[in-house]
Amino acid sequence: MTTPAATSASASLPDLLEKQLQRQAIAYQLRSQHQAGPTAQQVQVCLLCDDDGMLLTLIPADHLLDLSVLAQVTGRQLQPVRDQQLQDILARHQLTYLPGLPMLVEAPCFIEQQLLAQSRVWMPSGLPGWCLELDSDAIGRLAASATAATFAVPLAGIECSAEDPEQDQQDINLAVKNFTALRMRQRLEETIEIPPLSSTAQRIMKLRVNPDATVEQLTDVVETDPSLAAQVVSWASSSFYAAPGKIRSVEDAITRVLGFDLVMNLSVGLSLGKTFSLPKDAPERTTPYWEQAIYTAAAIEGLAKAMPREQRPELGLNYLAGLLHNFGYLLLAYIFPPYFKLICRHMEANPHVPAWLLDQHLLGVNRDQIGSWLMRYWDMPAEISTAIRHQHDPDYQGEHHLYANLVYLSLALLRERELGDGPSLSIPDALLQRLGMTRETADQAVDKVLDARDALRKLVNEYQLGFNR
Repeated sequence: MTTPAATSASASLPDLLEKQLQRQAIAYQLRSQHQAGPTAQQVQVCLLCDDDGMLLTLIPADHLLDLSVLAQVTGRQLQPVRDQQLQDILARHQLTYLPGLPMLVEAPCFIEQQLLAQSRVWMPSGLPGWCLELDSDAIGRLAASATAATFAVPLAGIECSAEDPEQDQQDINLAVKNFTALRMRQRLEETIEIPPLSSTAQRIMKLRVNPDATVEQLTDVVETDPSLAAQVVSWASSSFYAAPGKIRSVEDAITRVLGFDLVMNLSVGLSLGKTFSLPKDAPERTTPYWEQAIYTAAAIEGLAKAMPREQRPELGLNYLAGLLHNFGYLLLAYIFPPYFKLICRHMEANPHVPAWLLDQHLLGVNRDQIGSWLMRYWDMPAEISTAIRHQHDPDYQGEHHLYANLVYLSLALLRERELGDGPSLSIPDALLQRLGMTRETADQAVDKVLDARDALRKLVNEYQLGFNR
């Protein structure tokens, strides 16, 4: 039961939850999530199901729920409950999140063995921002109605062995060869033959490295691709850029509104995106691909402009790095189509784990490596491949590090504002110092971009329409 000091006027458990806890004589303290202890003592909850019904799993937050291992332990092929079904369950109990109480969903529960060794744990309460603190006695009472087993994988044991980009090709090939079915292996080996850059993208990239390229030349290239031309005009006409008067042509869009570099990088992004289709399967409760891409590109543009002028990397390449930062996701679905579904289900079961780390565990290679390799394969600027490969490393200080650092910072700040997927990312002071800005400056830059969120959403819609043309 709670003590008066543990509760707050702003938070109290629904009667049903409190009665369930009382029924099992499980004493608890209702705490702010900020008061929770280390991740090894925080509980991650996942509700799964199959034809035989539902099952609840409780694992430490520094572990990954491996569905294949769970299948071996339970003898069941379980998948995360679909979002609509989960929302219906939560709505019935007036909850926002799923608490770790098996009696609430009337389902058997499997608890990771390591949680039982903890003297204290912090478990989701079902209320945003609040958790239940349980001591060892309460953990034991909760576990009395559960099955203790080992089915989760420590995140600390999952590593990317590649130390430099040259090893990425080897890791991709090894991941392909590791699949045991000969027919599947042959299919994957055929699939890894990536299509070349489209003719439009090739022409734009040639212009990009030509210091004497003109607006007229870029206009000619864009106008030869009707869908690209329509995209550029609609982009320039959007409320995000607030252009005076009507945009009547591609040249108008370039000279009056968007500028040479932005049109070039938008054109590259759209041309590359059309090389691969968006996968039909996708993890539920995640940000759509193009929304993530465009918000990240816009945030990077704002952050780069907030840097001291003498430290800024090339603004156009910054924007393109943001637009393409998750391109490995598309390539992952292309190279490993039968296993992409498995990755999606693991992402749903492990929202506390970065997607690239799930890739590494399941495939032995991750989307950042794959995306970076593709940029090099297509002879894209080294700044782009570096930004993609090191986007999740806040300590990266190698060549072209500013591009990778800006992608990381934009992802971290957007995640704090509940945009994007995965766990929150720390923002080290050293990262901000390398970029020549303070935390306050960075926050202001991203908030300024997001002040135009409605206009950004329209840009996302326009980009998706252009992608589908």
